[in-house]
Amino acid sequence: MEIYIVQIGSVERKILEHIRRSIEEAFPTYACRILENILHLPEEAYNPMRRQYKSELILKKILNYALKIEGETGRPCILLGVVDVDIYAQGMNFIFGEAQCPGRAAIISLYRLSPEFYGEQLNEQLFIERSIKEALHEIGHALGLVHCSNPLCVMHFSLHIAMTDRKQPKFCGNCLAELKRNIGIGKEKD
Repeated sequence: MEIYIVQIGSVERKILEHIRRSIEEAFPTYACRILENILHLPEEAYNPMRRQYKSELILKKILNYALKIEGETGRPCILLGVVDVDIYAQGMNFIFGEAQCPGRAAIISLYRLSPEFYGEQLNEQLFIERSIKEALHEIGHALGLVHCSNPLCVMHFSLHIAMTDRKQPKFCGNCLAELKRNIGIGKEKD
């Protein structure tokens, strides 16, 4: 299994590199690489009334691309799309990310992870930490993990940014054990 990261729209390469390294640290049995292709946001995903993008439609585009990659490589993969626009899901004001659980497609939005969004000063390190936590969270879902009750676990649901900040950028013991059972973390790379 490989994990790929794809930029959707305008995202700095530097943040993608931080996310890639963190994914490889969290999932040492999986290779992770950033795709050179840049996907475009589907126009039909934009809701002008909300001035947000519907995540479900972007996730569908990511899934189609993941299936294309699998067809070309003959290997299963997870594709994480990274966007810098505000996204939402049905019944939610906004979301930081979404994934198939389990599945091949995941998405995170950097839009509400920046301290400046909340009227705070630029803090690149905090922005990177938040991005990594959300990426690991959504990859965890793609690998079959559900939300965790431990507020420090990266799989804990974040209703707002303070909940993201409280989480650690790693899986708790229970979630890590579940990953080991489900996907064999700790086995050698193919």
